[in-house]
Amino acid sequence: MSSFVESAKRVLIGRPIRSKAAARQLLPKRLALPIYASDALSSVAYAPDEILLTLALAGSLALIKSVWVGVVVACVLAVVVLSYRQTVHAYPSGGGDYEVVTTNLGPNWGLLVASALLVDYVLTVAVSISSGANYLTTIFPGLRGSEVPIAVGLIIFLTLVNLRGTREAGTAFAIPTYAYMIAIAVMIIVGFARLFMGNLPMADSAAYDIHAASSHLDGLTGLGGVFLLMRAFSSGCAALTGVEAISNGVPNFKRPKSRNAGITLLMLGGIAASMMISILVLARYTGLQMVDDTSMVYLHGSAQPDVHFAPVISQLASTIFGDGSLLFIFVTAVTGFILILAANTAFNGFPTLASVLSRDSFLPRQLYKRGDRLSYSNGIMVLAVGASALVILFDASVTRLIQLYVVGVFVSFTLSQLGMIRHWNKRLRLPQNGSERSKVLRSRSVNIIGFMMTGFVLAVVLVTKFTHGAWITVLLIALVFTIQRLIRRHYDTIRGQLRVEDWHSRRALPSRVRALVLVSNLSKPSMRAIATARAQAPINLEIVSVVSDLEEEKHIRREWKESGLPVPLTLVASPFRDITQVVISYVRSRRQRSPEEMLVVYIPEFLVRHWWENILHNQMALRLSRSLLRIPGVVLTIVPWKLGEDIQVDGRQSVNDPFKRQ
Repeated sequence: MSSFVESAKRVLIGRPIRSKAAARQLLPKRLALPIYASDALSSVAYAPDEILLTLALAGSLALIKSVWVGVVVACVLAVVVLSYRQTVHAYPSGGGDYEVVTTNLGPNWGLLVASALLVDYVLTVAVSISSGANYLTTIFPGLRGSEVPIAVGLIIFLTLVNLRGTREAGTAFAIPTYAYMIAIAVMIIVGFARLFMGNLPMADSAAYDIHAASSHLDGLTGLGGVFLLMRAFSSGCAALTGVEAISNGVPNFKRPKSRNAGITLLMLGGIAASMMISILVLARYTGLQMVDDTSMVYLHGSAQPDVHFAPVISQLASTIFGDGSLLFIFVTAVTGFILILAANTAFNGFPTLASVLSRDSFLPRQLYKRGDRLSYSNGIMVLAVGASALVILFDASVTRLIQLYVVGVFVSFTLSQLGMIRHWNKRLRLPQNGSERSKVLRSRSVNIIGFMMTGFVLAVVLVTKFTHGAWITVLLIALVFTIQRLIRRHYDTIRGQLRVEDWHSRRALPSRVRALVLVSNLSKPSMRAIATARAQAPINLEIVSVVSDLEEEKHIRREWKESGLPVPLTLVASPFRDITQVVISYVRSRRQRSPEEMLVVYIPEFLVRHWWENILHNQMALRLSRSLLRIPGVVLTIVPWKLGEDIQVDGRQSVNDPFKRQ
């Protein structure tokens, strides 16, 4: 069974990589861009959708404001990118926002940021994969209704690819990411060319009339209109997610690490902002519309509750290139694929951050170590399970999941900006010349603007989305924060209890050692356990056997006399046939009778050749060992015996058995 599992593992993720080969896994900028920028770039595929869906609540006329909402989002993106360029230079170790906030604001604030990012990474995978599954159903309408199994299957696929290693994932995802960028660029260029030439057609959805929802009959006027614009802005800010991942991934870049990470960050921001604004402009001039509640849709005065609106990019590609054309299929296909790959940013950010938290004892230690392929495989598996659970729970609905989105990342953004302000304030207290001081002041001003912007966005997100699902994210962040605090408390307690304070007393050997060998009969495994105990030369040694009736007592006494063992035999009666509790009681009594002695209990255990053979045996040794481990002051020794060990092969032992004479 184990060999089969190992073979399957090698087929799926490849052969192990030596630790010294880690340098060859570092990423050049051409591979770092598709790995770390795919999330932000893919946001272009659903951020415009969410802006239009939100504005549609106020009717068709409200959609003309979508471009201005996109411009404001792009401005925030620019400030955040500039801020994070400073972060990757000031803190290149890979701790990202967690390190910045912990260093400058304190460990509790840092842990809050880490909790928010962990939740956001899980949501990133869920949202991106769900959006990708929806795009696939656009290309293949026959798959509609199967979004959940498709999304879970895609998560499994990404998990396997990332388990093969960071560089392999970058190489595998580079071509589709660049194909997506080229496809969107071609669509934008052709769209604007047709716009300037005056032959840009209207989208099919432009023919419909969207009536305002009952709660927004006044359109974008008044307080309700302002609130709706703010909600659309908060949904559009999903385009900013993924920017922070580069600050966690700096150690994965080739040297000079900080410089390469900063350049990649600038490329990411510039490409994402220009793509999003261009798409919203083209959507405005094609009259493109989207609505979540189709009961609001009318055509020539009659309701159209069964109408289906494709995602924004699909509608634009259909309008610009023609429905069913090769370019339409190409744009839609690569967009769906990039949405799937967007989750890959989280598959790099989450495990790296989890390893840092594990190093600081806030998460289980298993998340700190790299796997066979030098990736943080345990962190990847945890992320996959969490994202799959959200996809199933929310039925792969992007509209429902997006309400949970953004909160975590903007908690991180805001506190990170505040931490960087503290960082520059500390720098200003150091002796500096005029040019150095001016540079620090400029850097601080960027972070001050960033703090005000991200803080405002966070407030908007919480106000506009709290009742629509953001409260779930807040609850999850609080839960993750609490769990991490409890884990840290546990590790601190264990560390304190394991610490040696008096080396002299711990170096001293026990004055007396008593040994007990637990046997049911004097079989080969039992004889090996007895021989092992005798070889240790304890002061007192006895064989202990539990008997439930007279026949068992006679049998063990007869074997003991025939063996000629110079070791006393102790029989413990068990009238109710309960071996475990009887043994525990006997061991406890021995321990209480002589508390100054070291008590060593030897348990023989035979090992079967095949895993399924364990079903045929009662596993008494396993149950006894688990129970005896709970008794303080008792040392437990398991003496294994593999079935078939004593078989002679060509006159020689098949297994080296020091207890057997030739």
